[in-house]
Amino acid sequence: MIKMKNLTLGYKKEKILNKLNLKIEKGEFVGIIGPSGAGKSTLLMSVVGGIKVFNGEFEVLNYDMDKIKKKDLVKLREQIGIIFQGYNLVDRLSVLDNVISGMLKDIPMARAIIKYYKEKELKKVQKLLQIVDIEKHSSKRCDELSGGQRQRVAIARALASEPKIILADEPISALDQKSAKKVMEILEKINKELKVTIIANLHHLEIAEKYCTRIIGINKGKVIFDGKSNELNEKILEKIYEGETLEEHELD
Repeated sequence: MIKMKNLTLGYKKEKILNKLNLKIEKGEFVGIIGPSGAGKSTLLMSVVGGIKVFNGEFEVLNYDMDKIKKKDLVKLREQIGIIFQGYNLVDRLSVLDNVISGMLKDIPMARAIIKYYKEKELKKVQKLLQIVDIEKHSSKRCDELSGGQRQRVAIARALASEPKIILADEPISALDQKSAKKVMEILEKINKELKVTIIANLHHLEIAEKYCTRIIGINKGKVIFDGKSNELNEKILEKIYEGETLEEHELD
């Protein structure tokens, strides 16, 4: 689904990630770890374009990211869901309206504005809310929900477009331990049962080790580790988190 060969990425004239050689297959749950400023977000968001390709080969869902045209970039982004640390919900709207906003490519704008939804659309939303275990709150405004609940709404919204890939940028960094566990269990369920490929930047090391089938460790713009979580050891972690203590990456 994603191929990177001798790839260098960055912004304008600044190179952030160097000589990446990665291949991510359908159905993987990949955790990206590393210290602040290592290039984790750059790697994650490069999957939806907007990051400069300096050299090397880069393909996402068979699109050449170095030569992709605007119309094809739109098509690519329709196949990728994104979950942000800050949820990016419309707080004054209901849970249902926020989730259905993920289906706007299939719903005429006129109907969306007056909130006229067809039965099949409402059934789809109900199913998504059941997946993230928040259906009983469907009529609530999002600003009435807890952080963990809001993130689950954001996951449902991302699923509404039926993505092949979900990108999660620090999805649990603002959550308490119980809420973080719930969100990660839902992402794991989506990965295993719906076969959606998930790539997540994760600050908490033990969470990455527990839920991800594969870990990519980055430091100073280079991949230090790429393998299964049980292959990580103290020596590798010291290289990944050079300059930071591992305690900084524990879940409180």
